[in-house]
Amino acid sequence: MCCLVERFLREEDGQDVIEYALLSAFVGVIGVLAWQNVGTRLGALYVGWDSGVQTLSTCTPDPIAFGGGCP
Repeated sequence: MCCLVERFLREEDGQDVIEYALLSAFVGVIGVLAWQNVGTRLGALYVGWDSGVQTLSTCTPDPIAFGGGCP
């Protein structure tokens, strides 16, 4: 048992696995945060485009009038 504990404290084989796992977790968290930021910005950009398109028309069509269109 003593030799097993001594060997466990001396060996460094698992160090690489731990480092890669931590690096992967860090990259994953950064990726999720970036993806959320992209979604928010695209939503705001779409709302801006939509507002711009809505203000292009100065005519308000009357659906009851014959033809329903603008003069």
